[in-house]
Amino acid sequence: MEFSLINETIQNFEGDGVVVFSNADTVFDDENVQKLIELNHFESKSGKVLLLSLVAGFKSKQIIVAGLGDAVVNAKDYVKALSAVSVVLAEMKAKNLMIQNVEIKGFDESWVHETTAKVMRNATYEIQKIGDDSKSSSSIEHIAVQSSIDNTQALMQGQAIADGMSLTRHLGDLPSNVCTPSYLADAAMSLAKEFNLEYEVLEESDMDKLGMESLLSVSKGSIEPPKLISLSYQGNGNEKPIVLVGKGVTFDSGGISLKPGAGMDEMKYDMCGAACVLGAMRAIAQIKPNINLVVVVPSVENMPAHNASKPGDVVKSMSGQTIEILNTDAEGRLILCDALTYVKRFDPKVVIDVATLTGAVIIALGKHNSGLMSNDQDLADDIINASKTALDGVWQLPIEDEYDELLKSNFADMANIGGREAASITAGCFLSRFTQDYRWAHLDIAGTAWLSGDKKGATGRPVSLLTQFIMDKVGV
Repeated sequence: MEFSLINETIQNFEGDGVVVFSNADTVFDDENVQKLIELNHFESKSGKVLLLSLVAGFKSKQIIVAGLGDAVVNAKDYVKALSAVSVVLAEMKAKNLMIQNVEIKGFDESWVHETTAKVMRNATYEIQKIGDDSKSSSSIEHIAVQSSIDNTQALMQGQAIADGMSLTRHLGDLPSNVCTPSYLADAAMSLAKEFNLEYEVLEESDMDKLGMESLLSVSKGSIEPPKLISLSYQGNGNEKPIVLVGKGVTFDSGGISLKPGAGMDEMKYDMCGAACVLGAMRAIAQIKPNINLVVVVPSVENMPAHNASKPGDVVKSMSGQTIEILNTDAEGRLILCDALTYVKRFDPKVVIDVATLTGAVIIALGKHNSGLMSNDQDLADDIINASKTALDGVWQLPIEDEYDELLKSNFADMANIGGREAASITAGCFLSRFTQDYRWAHLDIAGTAWLSGDKKGATGRPVSLLTQFIMDKVGV
């Protein structure tokens, strides 16, 4: 699917269809369209779509009328409308389309272009079943976006973000017997080759020499070797890089603290933090901004075995701090803490870790907002602002000394859990102990990285947020 801008009336576009938008106050200049809308009793509610064929005065075969809701159109209703249109277009088997320009409250035309490309392209993602090498069933080849300005950069950026989201979703949806730590390392290497990125992977022996006892304690019970994967994009000389760290637990059984069997299949998604930062790297590598970006992925499999870590074990992290492992199912923080120590060598401008870290964040925030914690309020504010632009919501949770007290241990510098209360916050407090030397934020995406039920699958979030945050920092 390709996109372009077009300065043309909707009546004169020759193709399979034209998408037009209707809100509560819309009265179409074209009398034929207006009459057909009235005859069909179409209500311009967000997400509603009306298909009109062979309308007099239009060169296109069909007119797709999409509802936008209120008279003053908001961004979320626009995205909802585009998603509904995508479903109809898939059924139409249309190839060549035009989308009418629309004004969105609080956003400029460039944002509309980027969002249109991002949402429409992301809507064509399909879960690829193992052994099925067939191409996408989407018939759409080209979408022309009506515009009064020449801003192909916005379209390109939207496509790049969608491509990053597709990579993230694909990696997340793969079964854990395919997507192992070694598979993630190969996926990163493929990105490096495609976009001329710097690539490095540390093996178990390398991590052992660096003193990553905490990370290695998680992988002990698995036959899958652990990996620490790094990718670097150099777009601005010697400027300090933004560093993204993504949790890459390719399957989380809970280890000796074994999880319940129901729903355990979804623990293949415990590497969505890793998939997300790789997706963000892909998006940035396609956009090619003047900025430096480093992505680090600690990747393991957490399994029970005779040699696996046990509750009560004490390990030393790369930072030198000791950790009492009270629960082997709180393993994400054990691999992240060593990765967060490791990234100091990059002299980062900021560090953001992304992790499906706690089920507790789903209880707190549901499936709509990712949890945000930070040791720097300016950084947190920048992430919140980027989330509003990207429509990829976050909600800030506190990191305070009172919560940190819950991690006390009689046998080590800290325990790896702090009990049931404020479990997402104490997980963030744990990570904050390894981020004293730089500005840091933590995104807990356990509620937003994938969906369950009939729509089970990875969402690609928060690639859009991360890409927006990085692009906001270009030239700053």
